[in-house]
Amino acid sequence: MATRRSLLIIGAAVLPPVLGSVPAAAQPVASYSCRANTKFGKHLLSLRQGVDAKAPATIKPNHRFSITVDLKPGQLPGEVKGFKLKEVRDLSLRVPIPPNSSYVSATLTGGSGLNSTPSVRLDGRTAVISVAGPIPGGAAYQLPTLTVRLKAGRRGAVVETRLKGTSYDDPGLTLTAKIKWKFVTINSPVTCYPNPNPPLTRTTIR
Repeated sequence: MATRRSLLIIGAAVLPPVLGSVPAAAQPVASYSCRANTKFGKHLLSLRQGVDAKAPATIKPNHRFSITVDLKPGQLPGEVKGFKLKEVRDLSLRVPIPPNSSYVSATLTGGSGLNSTPSVRLDGRTAVISVAGPIPGGAAYQLPTLTVRLKAGRRGAVVETRLKGTSYDDPGLTLTAKIKWKFVTINSPVTCYPNPNPPLTRTTIR
């Protein structure tokens, strides 16, 4: 019951995955629009990442169920568009609690190469995964497995999981990239939102 895919790279993009509940033959693709703010201007990035997640197809009203996301190992680039990527830190990935369900708990397990202990918390109706890092440029890593426990709502309703974010000012994925150009080293905030944002899991309550 899990998803496997990778984290985010700036410019050539490796990005943390999210949720999906379809057979492997028809895996969805998460498409993110991202903006990196630097002293050299704003750079727009278009990121596409295959996803795979599982949730039950049906559930009874008021019963509990889980969505589990298992993230595949990835590797950051050492250089992006002529800039040396020194490290990535303070990464946050946001997953909304789907309508027609209530939050019970969220847990993280595993992960490697992150140089910190990842955490997950509830912010309103959004589960927020935080990775302080730093993850060095060129390094391999694996984000932790996320399990979200939910309680189903009323009979006849549908629980659909989507990614968080509607714009650069309402992002679902954020991080800070430390980049070096010639003798200048800067920290560049990166904000991303899913575009488009189709449902990635679907559970019918009946």
